[in-house]
Amino acid sequence: QVQLVESGGGSVQPGGSLRLSCAASRSIFSLNAMGWYRQAPGKQRELVAAITRGDSTNYADSVKGRFTISRDDAKNTVYLQMNSLKPEDAAVYYCNAQYGGINYWGQGTQVTVSS
Repeated sequence: QVQLVESGGGSVQPGGSLRLSCAASRSIFSLNAMGWYRQAPGKQRELVAAITRGDSTNYADSVKGRFTISRDDAKNTVYLQMNSLKPEDAAVYYCNAQYGGINYWGQGTQVTVSS
């Protein structure tokens, strides 16, 4: 089993930056992949970025060049650096981990982008 705790959400103006953190309860090196998803009101949850155990990354087209996913195995933490934020990036952001064929989710952290 894996517990995930997100932090770092908040409210920023368009063009601003935030860094989300996801702390895992076990070694993230043991996890097949970790990622960030987001869900805006009335929309489906969508993949934002993912990183595998081998450090391969994948990004949604809408965030490429603006968001960066990274991992710190020593801290069992995955980060999402979000730059040049747009109003359409506003959503609840969820951390995801895949382990043993099961998807684990954090509780979510709210990101608001408005002037």
